[in-house]
Amino acid sequence: MSPNHHKLFYKDPYLKTFETKILKQQQDKKGDVYIILEETAFYPTGGGQPHDTGTLNGVKVLNVDEIDGEIRHYVERPLPHLNDQVVGVIDWERRFDHMQQHTGQHILSAAFAQLYDLHTVGFHLGNDTVTIDLDVSELTEEMAGKAEKLANEIITENRSIVAKWVEYDDLVNYPIRKLPSVKENIRLVMIDEFDYNGCGGTHPSATGEVGAIKVLNWERQRKKIRLYFVCGNRVITQFDQKQKAIVELTGLLNRPEGELSEAIKRLLENVKKLDKALLESYEKNLQYEANELLAKSAIQNDTVMVIETFSDRSIQELQKLAKMIADREKRALIFFLSENDHRFQLVCGRGEANKMNMRDLMQEALSLIDGKGGGNKMFAQGGGTASFTKEKFMKNVMNIIAIQINSEEN
Repeated sequence: MSPNHHKLFYKDPYLKTFETKILKQQQDKKGDVYIILEETAFYPTGGGQPHDTGTLNGVKVLNVDEIDGEIRHYVERPLPHLNDQVVGVIDWERRFDHMQQHTGQHILSAAFAQLYDLHTVGFHLGNDTVTIDLDVSELTEEMAGKAEKLANEIITENRSIVAKWVEYDDLVNYPIRKLPSVKENIRLVMIDEFDYNGCGGTHPSATGEVGAIKVLNWERQRKKIRLYFVCGNRVITQFDQKQKAIVELTGLLNRPEGELSEAIKRLLENVKKLDKALLESYEKNLQYEANELLAKSAIQNDTVMVIETFSDRSIQELQKLAKMIADREKRALIFFLSENDHRFQLVCGRGEANKMNMRDLMQEALSLIDGKGGGNKMFAQGGGTASFTKEKFMKNVMNIIAIQINSEEN
């Protein structure tokens, strides 16, 4: 008997329903209720494989963890009768999906090891895709394609999969792909004449049940290659999603499937051209606006006063407009106010010939509205709550500007 005889998922990974006794029911430090069973078919999170879900006497099992040698079944609510036998039901669709993905990972990792001596140093079984981290910094399309082909050949051959408990010293008798980190209670999962690997996960009895393996893509992660793939029923799901997208694109672009790539490239090129034209038009409109503001500006003591209020203008746009005016008119003093969603956005600037300190002007203006901002002697910006009307605020600002101009003259 294995050292994990109470773990029914090792005896029979296909077990969907089982009866056992409750040993205890209690709460953890967070107040979550969990149950310890005499035996269990629920797989706890571990080894890169997520936990099973299902029910105990009809109550949902939300999470399963192994802590200090105990397998804790976290349930939606406490079970009312603890002295009775409990019936556990495994969510078989989830369990079988994990069996397909995990076994597919063994096969694909073994294919990379056999073909290119590339070792898997990380594994994650996600809700949609599976990833392995390969101990290499570059991977080619040819390498990925050959590994995928070999993996699918192993699946098609429907090779047997056997799990057995061995002692650490016995590992020398097997062509182990990777030595386990533990020294005892070693569970060896063997794919006939292809892969021998220490693993505590659930696996089918033959490779054919994996169905298929499809590599999706890969990326570089810290000098390793993270490869994304799917197995079994997830391959069908991926195909369905992509097929729906292709059918929709063929309709939208009015092109057959084989011409979609070129059609999208042309569409993106046109979008870039339109974006460029739009930006040029936007710049021209700002130039016209800058000229109009200068044309109606007032001159006071050799200072060209460009003072204006707006609504719903971004501070970035006002900064650009102020810079255009300052570049055209060296004597300019610019102060813009825009009211956006009951807030004031302020921008001020000056031309090179004007000596007023914009940072000081902005700080005094912001003090009127309990605002925040910053800048330098040439340009400044900020914002605050619109606590009174634009007209009243600008009247106060004009007083501040007049005082500063008079102080400079004196």
